[in-house]
Amino acid sequence: MPLRESKGNMYPFVTHTWNPIKGRCSHDCEYCYMKRFPQRELHLDEKDLRTDLGSGRFIFVGSSTDMWAEDVPLKWINNVLYKCQDYPLNTYLFQSKDPRGFLAYPNIEKLIYGTTIETNQWHRCMGKAPVPEFRAKAMNELFHFGHRIMITIEPILDFDLEDLVELIHCTHPEWVNIGADSQGHHLPEPSAEKVKALIEQLSLFTTVKIKSNLKRITGGNE
Repeated sequence: MPLRESKGNMYPFVTHTWNPIKGRCSHDCEYCYMKRFPQRELHLDEKDLRTDLGSGRFIFVGSSTDMWAEDVPLKWINNVLYKCQDYPLNTYLFQSKDPRGFLAYPNIEKLIYGTTIETNQWHRCMGKAPVPEFRAKAMNELFHFGHRIMITIEPILDFDLEDLVELIHCTHPEWVNIGADSQGHHLPEPSAEKVKALIEQLSLFTTVKIKSNLKRITGGNE
């Protein structure tokens, strides 16, 4: 079924996922959960574009690949956005590690833009994705254009506290999601003390939503 109810380790506020653009993501992050499954070449699923998206849903569009990556044709993205506009009673989340693509489109009612800022540093496991500073700058521009912003720090990687807080603050997020690796990738992770300090600092200017998988690092006392 093209429109799927959200289950498992997805964001708790998302009710459904919809993936009309499918295939191998060019960012090639080592920790991507989709690498557990065989990946076809990137393509637009015309059948999925005929999906009834309903109403009153919070839909994460493009949860299985980054549909805003540089190699995704603009025509495909346009087709997906037009479809969302046909169902204006839903809330839509678009998330990308290359958020400059968001800047090419006008604001759509009940749409939220998100990006991953898992650290302020660069780690090899981040693959070919744009660096966090690049993502934060694009999200800052989106905010000043009047768009709604969310940030996810997942999987959280080792970071410099002041620099990471500054990066996230400049995006003006409505909320920040924080989670840890759930797949045993042996990533460079911060200490429990650093994570708790980060949560405290972020809570001064935004809502922090903590995923259950973060307890593996913090011990559940954040």
